[in-house]
Amino acid sequence: MTLTPEQFNKLATKDDLQEMKKEMVTKNEHNDVMSAIDAVMHKLDIIEHAFVSNQAAHNRFEQRITRIEQHLNLKPA
Repeated sequence: MTLTPEQFNKLATKDDLQEMKKEMVTKNEHNDVMSAIDAVMHKLDIIEHAFVSNQAAHNRFEQRITRIEQHLNLKPA
């Protein structure tokens, strides 16, 4: 198989490959990023759980306050 001059000029050189290698992410760097993402996702899960718990507590308090207002014949605020 013969190459045309255009095809030959498009072939990657050793310098091209070295430059590309410098820019590539290493396995350790990739693992570090994934670990950081996992930590953030874990914190997000905790925050979401706390939010749902607080929302449920708020609803219970709201219902209790409404019953007390009705019992005391108070106008709701």
